[in-house]
Amino acid sequence: MSLAIDTIEHMFEHGEMAQASATLQAAEPAAAGQRASVEELQQRIRSMQATRLDSRLLPTHPVLASLLPGGGLMQGAMYSIEQSATLLMALLVGPSRAGSWCGVVGVPEFGVEAAASFGIDLERLVLVPRPGDQWLAVTAAIADVMPVVVARPPKRASDGNLARLAARLRQRGSTLIVLGSWPQSEAMLSLSDSRWSGIGEGHGHLSARQVTVTVSTSFGRPKSARLWLPDPELQFVTAEPPSLEVPAAPTEYLRAV
Repeated sequence: MSLAIDTIEHMFEHGEMAQASATLQAAEPAAAGQRASVEELQQRIRSMQATRLDSRLLPTHPVLASLLPGGGLMQGAMYSIEQSATLLMALLVGPSRAGSWCGVVGVPEFGVEAAASFGIDLERLVLVPRPGDQWLAVTAAIADVMPVVVARPPKRASDGNLARLAARLRQRGSTLIVLGSWPQSEAMLSLSDSRWSGIGEGHGHLSARQVTVTVSTSFGRPKSARLWLPDPELQFVTAEPPSLEVPAAPTEYLRAV
């Protein structure tokens, strides 16, 4: 103890304590930067752990790819989506255009005309509108032969059945998209702030919609983007941010001022 006290007194006498204090103050920003780098690295590691090393990606629409972990739909993974048929079709466009077969189970209102207008290949689309109590068996059977399966469960399955289905998806390399909440989802896609356009002054029809799409995962922060789902040309595109330019004041007003 006396040795430590003598050392501190020696530092005070020779001005070394001031130097040490200055060094610590200078090191604080560097330490903060290091902490930020460590947190970023930890987030990247968690992301890589969630993405299996042997997994492959199915392409999806470019406006959604930037929001999804890995930039696409992972084979053998499960995703959940809010009850939005348009957002579901936006997810299916990419795999369908790339030649993948898609099966839709338990969604009788799924519109084939709308799907075709968005670019989904109807020749590679299989619909099972009302599977009844056999929805889980039908979903598993379709996952055996098709790379993309959509399902809307009428009720929650047991943990054992869910685990067997997840194992089957990993084994077959099929991707499951569930309308509604689903445990162990790779990502949850949701909509907010929906705004339709196309109605005029007492006439017209709804022709386009802007929405905010948010993708939430168990790791990292949610990602959001403002999108047209769809735009007036029935395309899925990024919505332009509102202009921040202030309109010029009229000349007459400037003269009055």
